[in-house]
Parts: sequence; C-alpha cells; structure tokens
Amino acid sequence: MERQILAGDVGGTKTDLGLFKYSAGTLELVREHRYATAKFDSLEAVCTDFLGPSSTVNAACLGVPGPIIDGSAHATNVPWELSSTALSRVLKGVPVRLLNDLAAIAHGMVNLKPAEFVVLHRAENPSAHGNIAVIAAGTGLGESSLVWEVDRYYAVASEGGHSDFAPHDADQIELLRSLAAEFGHVSYERVLSGPGLWNIYKFLRRESHADEPAWLSAQIAAGDPSAAVSEAAIAGRDPVCVKALTMFCDIYGSEAANLALKVLALGGVYLGGGIAPKILPMLTNGTFVRGFLAKGRLNEILKRIEVRVSLNPAAGLLGAAHVAAAML
Repeated sequence: MERQILAGDVGGTKTDLGLFKYSAGTLELVREHRYATAKFDSLEAVCTDFLGPSSTVNAACLGVPGPIIDGSAHATNVPWELSSTALSRVLKGVPVRLLNDLAAIAHGMVNLKPAEFVVLHRAENPSAHGNIAVIAAGTGLGESSLVWEVDRYYAVASEGGHSDFAPHDADQIELLRSLAAEFGHVSYERVLSGPGLWNIYKFLRRESHADEPAWLSAQIAAGDPSAAVSEAAIAGRDPVCVKALTMFCDIYGSEAANLALKVLALGGVYLGGGIAPKILPMLTNGTFVRGFLAKGRLNEILKRIEVRVSLNPAAGLLGAAHVAAAML
C-alpha cells in the first residue's frame, strides 16, 4: 500500500520540505522545495504552501533546531511557534513529529550511500552496530548520537554544542581568554561554526599585528566573512587565514573526539553541516585527525573509530522522512 510522507528540515534562514512516497519499505522522493523561512508567518503556512490543495499525507516529521519538549520546539533562531499538535491539526489529524535537527541528520546519515561520504580517518573492522556520534558545524554547532537497540538505531538529541570550549594549546588558551572577555561564557559553538571561524580569524589577525590585505577586506565586506576567510585559506593567499582555518580544523577534530568518547562511538563519527564539505582540502590534510587523536591514554580507542564527512546536504530531510515512515 502506497502512502505519502511530508518531511522537513527547518532553519532560521531556510526551510527545506520534501514529499515522499512510501511503499514496501522503500522511500521515493516525489518533489522538494527550499523556502526562505522569514517569508512565512508559521510552519503551518509554509507546509500548506508546499502541499497545495491536492496533496495529502499520512504522516509528517520535521527536523527543527533546539530541544523538543512535549511536542513543542524551543528554537532561538526560528521566528515561529513550533508545535506538532498545531501542524497535525492543519494536516487533517495525521501523526506529526518534531525532531531535533541533529537527530534528523543522524537518522539520515545511516541511510546514505558509501559514495556520499569522504573518509577522514579509516578504522579497521569498525563495529557493525556500535554507537555513532554526529557533529555538524554550520551556522551553529549541532551534536547528536545514534544508539542501536534490538534492530534499529535511535537518535539521541543534545545541546552539546553549547558546552564549554576546552582549549588544548597556548594559542587556543589565549583565544579562550579573548572570547571570554567578549562573551562571558565561551561554548564550542563560539569557535566551531561559521561565526566561530570569524571569531578565530579576528583574534589571530589582532595577535599577528599584520595588516589585512585590501583584497581580503573587500571580499569580507562584500559577503560572508567566514566564507572569505576559508576560501583565502584553502587558496593559501593569506597566512592569517590559513592559521585560522587550521586552528578551526584542529578544534573540530578535538571536539569530534570528545563526543566520540562520551558516547563510545565505535560505530563511527559522522560530520554533517554545511562547512565540512566546503573545507575538505583542509580537513583532509591531517590537522583534523591530529586533533582527533590527541586524547592521551584513550588514543587506542579513537584509532578504532572511523570518521566520515557527509557530502549530501539533504541528510536531515532524508532522516526526517525515515522517521515519518516508521510512524505509519
């Protein structure tokens, strides 16, 4: 029996929606669309626009940022009241689930094909059903995990990106001091995100006492400052940018290892989010892995953990669709 599923990946800037067919245990994407979140007054309005008058669904699941408590999402950067009950009412009473966005990405990771990953650290004989850690640097920093139970993985959401940043060398200690003076509490998200890379760059530019090149200033002023820094670093055009992105990758590896140890991720570590695919040349040059394998007595365990970068930006949408299919 064929059924239809509404899946979504909601963010402060964009909202991706997808309509899927589900039959005989197989999901098939019918159509998808990306919306500017700010152009709609509510989640219900954007879903109604996407489905139109003729499409009906049997279940819906949407990944949203922030914790989900009693069916309502507490998102700081989405200007909507997010409620599974309210959305279900608009969708004629079908079952609806709101899922933490990193939990949705986690479900998507285990449904991607091998060709949709780049391996940063290969492990021999990884555990078939071991716990999995998922970490995603983008506009913010998201973290989650997957735990195997009986015959499937279950996602465990977290707000681990807001835990305290722990520097592990002299430069990072000075970075922490600088950011603490500016922000008070310094979380990993303050350094391991798009805005975080910009924070690192500004600190290193001040410390270097080197003038910012005019061409770089122009690129920074014209668009996304973090993108300008990462592009200059990958091209090797500015030594401060190179040092900033190198420090970023080192911190990324270290925090990925922290998460792997906390959940004993013998099933692997998966990097999601929008930043990792864009900085692959730096992630694959050894800096990330050195940061990952810098846990002293626990390095032998970390050597057994494979680390992969997802190249599929729709992992969250796919994960939400699989969760909705399980609700039927």
